[in-house]
Amino acid sequence: MEDKRRRVRVQGGWAGPARNQASGKPGLGAKGSPQQGLGQNWMKSESHLPERQFVYKEPKEEVLRRIPDPQVIDKEGVYEISISPTGTSRIRLFPNFIDSEEADWIFEQLCQDIPWKQRTGNREGMSYLQPRLTAWYGELPYTYSRITMEPNPQWHPVLSMLKSRIEESTGHTFNSLLCNLYRNDKDSVDWHSDDEPSLGRCPVIASLSLGATRTFEMRKKPPAEENGDYTYVEKVKIPLDHGTLLMMEGATQADWQHRVPKEYHSKEARVNLTFRTVFSEPSGMDSRVT
Repeated sequence: MEDKRRRVRVQGGWAGPARNQASGKPGLGAKGSPQQGLGQNWMKSESHLPERQFVYKEPKEEVLRRIPDPQVIDKEGVYEISISPTGTSRIRLFPNFIDSEEADWIFEQLCQDIPWKQRTGNREGMSYLQPRLTAWYGELPYTYSRITMEPNPQWHPVLSMLKSRIEESTGHTFNSLLCNLYRNDKDSVDWHSDDEPSLGRCPVIASLSLGATRTFEMRKKPPAEENGDYTYVEKVKIPLDHGTLLMMEGATQADWQHRVPKEYHSKEARVNLTFRTVFSEPSGMDSRVT
């Protein structure tokens, strides 16, 4: 009878969870795994975790900037290409300002008689030969790109005639002339503005083209936040044919740059005459024009 009671006590001890003698807490089973009582406590603590709320957010849409196509201007007319706090940038185009037969004769005379010279420029401390020939006419000297053109008041008769005709047709007067000879498709002029202090604020430039057609390109100066990046600015392309007159007025020099790029196919010679007004002192004109 005593043996039977002893066996019952031993079997009852096996049936219950093992107790840590020091703490009285449930012990670990084989290989240190928690017993069933510990698992129940873990489930209770898990049930008290705060519920997470998931909020769907629309993905941010990237703003794609498109490089604008250049505006091509090849018809006679007046074009306001931009308006800004500086003023209105305006160009006027007069194709066939000089008819073809007279333009042929003028072109030959100027190629032969003008004292063309290839001048040396300076860019970032490096000297280079300008990729074109130039000549200057006017009572005053003219400095641009660190090149100074000395006064030359002895105007060629053909140039005096063209100056008078342009002044009569446009209502503007000029006292100086920069002549450019592009000998072939490799001659060019890089991006720049005719904004030297000696030209005053918002100068008027009259550009007469003779000879081979070359593309005159313009690009708007970027706002300050673009840090000089011209990628997304407005652009204009103007094919300047034999005998064409182009006028740049208003804020064009303040707000735009222009160039005549190199060509990728053969081109004959071209003469470009740019009439302008040079002041002995910087002009005090208001910087805003319309």
